[in-house]
Amino acid sequence: MYPNSRPRRLRANHAIRSLVQEHHLSVNDFVVPLFVVEGTSVREEIESMPGQFRLSIDQLIKEAHEIQNLGLKSILLFTKVSDDLKDNTGKEALNPNGLMQRAIKAVKENCPELYVMTDVALDPFSIYGHDGIVKDGEIENDQTAAVLAQMSVSHAEAGADMVAPSDMMDGRIKIIREALDQAGYINCGILSYSAKYASSYYGPFRDALDSAPSNEANIPSDKKTYQMDFANKREAIREALLDQDEGADILMVKPGLAYLDIVQDLKENVLLPIAVYQVSGEYAMIKAASAKGWIDHDAVVFEQLIAIKRAGASIIASYFAKEVAQWLKDGK
Repeated sequence: MYPNSRPRRLRANHAIRSLVQEHHLSVNDFVVPLFVVEGTSVREEIESMPGQFRLSIDQLIKEAHEIQNLGLKSILLFTKVSDDLKDNTGKEALNPNGLMQRAIKAVKENCPELYVMTDVALDPFSIYGHDGIVKDGEIENDQTAAVLAQMSVSHAEAGADMVAPSDMMDGRIKIIREALDQAGYINCGILSYSAKYASSYYGPFRDALDSAPSNEANIPSDKKTYQMDFANKREAIREALLDQDEGADILMVKPGLAYLDIVQDLKENVLLPIAVYQVSGEYAMIKAASAKGWIDHDAVVFEQLIAIKRAGASIIASYFAKEVAQWLKDGK
């Protein structure tokens, strides 16, 4: 009790604050999301995500080297395919010489120690912008899951270390795990987007990949029939426990900052590592507000990332990863 107990003693100066700080950031915390496009020498800035680029494979290799040189260990690949390759079946996603497959091979050939994760979902390949096959105005669950399993095997064949199904179809982790094992890829991991919410924070990402859901008649113009209701909390625990039992290796919560209570709940209820995706909208808001001079960019980035760690995340997929790695390298 006061005056014997004075918590401010442990805040008196930088030295003591550093000694008692409970959570820290390091390069080992991060996965770097990257966007890949066809072409050569393409490094196209995404307007809604300043500092983020669509990269052709030759530029992706350069980026991978930069990432490694900063001490970062892992990337998460997304592809933007041309409209003429999109359909309602995800056929191009299974092309052994497709953009994703070539990107994986290029990174593993040039940066073999970099841990490559890959997005597994049909929205970049869908004429409707949905994560699944559309039939009679609905998203087909089981038919989609079967394609996602084939897609995962295709990524593993190309050299992916871990597949990351982001679709939120029921039962797809079990089906993917069985397909990988049967194909001989028992060491290919699964990072499951277990608690992916139907969020309004994804706008810039969909701009980056041209993957916004269709507003055509009789087709849902949002993803609320498969992504989670942001009003729900206990449902996230159920989803996570199912994915853990089905064979996932890491569980993802997406988005980040508005869902830290979900991160903490999963940390307390499952045994697997918890990842958080600090999504495009979170990134864009910081960039926009700091450009106006309304916030201190670097301070807010650190504060948000520490909050994610404090909530229980072991891994953070963040567009700020390279910036933070450089700050840490500079001793900031």
